[in-house]
Amino acid sequence: MNKPWRLWYRQPADDRWNCALPLGAGRLGAMVFGNVVDERIQLNEDSLWSGGPRDRTNPDACAAVPSIRQLLREGRLTEAQTLACDALSGIPDSQRNYEPLADLLLTFLHPETPTNAPDDYQRELDLHDGIARVSYRWGALTCTREHLISYPDQVMAIRVTADHPGGVSVRARVERGPRNNYASRYADAVQAQDGCALLMTGQTGGAQGIDFALCVRAVAEGGAVHTCGETLIVEGADAVVLLLASATSYREEDPASICCARVTRAQDKGWERLLDDHLREYRGYFDRVDLDFGETDGDDIPTDARLQRVQQGGRDAYLDALYFHYGRYLLIAASRPGSLPANLQGIWNEEFSPPWGCKYTININAQMNYWPAEVCNLPELATPLFDLIETMREPGRRMAQRMYGCRGFVCHHNTDLWGDCAPTDRNLTASFWPMGAAWLCLHLWEHYAFTGDRDFLGQVYGTLKEACLFFLDFLVEDARGRLVTSPTVSAENTYRLANGEQGSLCMGASMDNQMLDRLFQACCHAATILDVDDDFRTELEDTRRRLPQPAIGQYGQLMEWPEDYDEVEPGHRHISHLFALHPGNQISPLLTPELAQAARRTLERRLQFGGGHTGWSRAWIINFWARLLDGEQAYANVQALLAQSTYPNLFDNHPPIEIWTETIDTAQNHISVEEILTRQGHASASHHNAPFQIDGNFGGAAGIVEMLVQSQHGEIHLLPALPDAWPNGQVKGLRARGNYRVDLVWRDGALARAAIHAESGGLCQVRYQDRLASFELAAGETIDINGMLSLTDTLSKV
Repeated sequence: MNKPWRLWYRQPADDRWNCALPLGAGRLGAMVFGNVVDERIQLNEDSLWSGGPRDRTNPDACAAVPSIRQLLREGRLTEAQTLACDALSGIPDSQRNYEPLADLLLTFLHPETPTNAPDDYQRELDLHDGIARVSYRWGALTCTREHLISYPDQVMAIRVTADHPGGVSVRARVERGPRNNYASRYADAVQAQDGCALLMTGQTGGAQGIDFALCVRAVAEGGAVHTCGETLIVEGADAVVLLLASATSYREEDPASICCARVTRAQDKGWERLLDDHLREYRGYFDRVDLDFGETDGDDIPTDARLQRVQQGGRDAYLDALYFHYGRYLLIAASRPGSLPANLQGIWNEEFSPPWGCKYTININAQMNYWPAEVCNLPELATPLFDLIETMREPGRRMAQRMYGCRGFVCHHNTDLWGDCAPTDRNLTASFWPMGAAWLCLHLWEHYAFTGDRDFLGQVYGTLKEACLFFLDFLVEDARGRLVTSPTVSAENTYRLANGEQGSLCMGASMDNQMLDRLFQACCHAATILDVDDDFRTELEDTRRRLPQPAIGQYGQLMEWPEDYDEVEPGHRHISHLFALHPGNQISPLLTPELAQAARRTLERRLQFGGGHTGWSRAWIINFWARLLDGEQAYANVQALLAQSTYPNLFDNHPPIEIWTETIDTAQNHISVEEILTRQGHASASHHNAPFQIDGNFGGAAGIVEMLVQSQHGEIHLLPALPDAWPNGQVKGLRARGNYRVDLVWRDGALARAAIHAESGGLCQVRYQDRLASFELAAGETIDINGMLSLTDTLSKV
């Protein structure tokens, strides 16, 4: 344990953004390229979006909803979809998008020119310290750079040193947008400040655009510092610290004053205190969990070389563990109390028109971002998500009333920093799905399930209740007397009717039914715990009993729609109808084996037709296989995630759907899942320019936890999906529902030791393989099981 977890490389990123190394502390983010002479540090501020809040409610929506429902009942799909596009789409049909802040451009002036490239070059991202480092020899001069972003001080600090006196000279500029355009289109001004700092100010485009400011200051040891025009110049210093801060009008009345004050306070504090405070605060999160898989080669191989080895079919247990730790690091860097939640790219984005607006896509992606928060003992990092849900409530209430004539609050498949809840993008396969707020609210319940925090539950119960109220009004009877959502979709997928007509709009998508079953159940539990709302609880329970239950279709698969339609794209990236398997718990191989077998068949069909071709989809598949207790399939998909959907800096990618269009029928051609994964890897290997999405990083990290520890239905299940590739290992600090902390050691594929610490106390049920034991633990008590003999004696066979 306590290995030096780091990403490291023997060459700069040059101009490759997906090779640069990310730093962050919630609000402020940076990508460090590590170039020797002309360095670029690309910057983000989490509240810098393209405009202000808007009411995009379509005034014709409420009157049109009954007609759309009737058309769907009558099977007039094309008419229903045409009316939905016209009457339900938000006006305008797009939300705000996330923008980059600026580039800090550094030109390093070395005292002599070597005949060859610099020697001993190395750049690294130290996950234990949250620091990016660059070092190299330039002739006789050894140069070192350290980069950090401090949450306590809300600044980025870059320390540049050389091993010869006067060896540091650097020119710094800040730019925003394309060269020669930034001053007029992207920023208002860049001004020198007291001879040793630069201040950029401006406003994002769009109505009620967001004002922003960025300040960078140089603090040199020896030498001289001055400005010339828009350039900050350091000459002949022994060392220099560059301090950078940013602020926007989203939080501050005077962003320029705030960021300049932060830089001044950081200067007064000095590098050593900045560093100490950063390490203390950052390690307080990172050190809560550790994991290794017993690998012996340490970190002596560069990260890109390790990744290439896996892409060529090799195995690397160190890289598997590093990927898990990197997922934890990214969540710590992207989401902190007081920040906005991690968006589609966390907080790292270099484009003014990023893919999908770099928003909060809430039909899987934003939720997946927070799957590691509870299990990896980082519950505080979910508070930005909870804050966003509260921001959404008022716009969601207006949307529920004006669009549907319902109580409660509703949101569709996307939102932005303002909590915009209207349908967006005018996309029939995605836009008119009313479940976004419902899914997000389940994270509130999960936080209680892991922490047992009754005060928190009392604070959020009203939000859970409002989410349920909407559906009590919105649900309608189908032809069988069941209560279903309408209109809705099964996220981004399309079905084919018997007459050949294709469509997405439907009544009662399976995912909706499963999600409402979970939401109503959670709200009823909350009301019981808080001893409130008896009548409301009864109404929810009655409604829940009338929801459609998971059904099995013609191929032995779980049905995605209320009828057993054929899918237009059977290898679709979304696998929404397995929500009840994960993150829900309605389906379990231990409790509902027939449905679990149908879930398995669903996964097999998705994969045989090319599913999992995006990183986040592959990450979800890992979690599915882990819930099905199939460690080998879960591991195969961990490897596929690394081999097909991971950039050199270990960022997750979202390759084009076209990379895998060949239809494969494994039943006829006897092609194994492993062969399919290999073929997909060959098809996707060349797509290095696919968009970055961070959700796969978080979903992959959460999936590795699911392979090691699960906590469903009142049990803590140890090593439920351990693959042969990880025969030895240990993990400490994982969290289980019921407010337990779990440490494990395993040897030769078998559990050797388990320590389960009860934070709250109560009945603790522990499962390992076919054995189950129950312990009554007091708050603060630990059950410690050492060795297989002790384990066999302790756990009774079931």
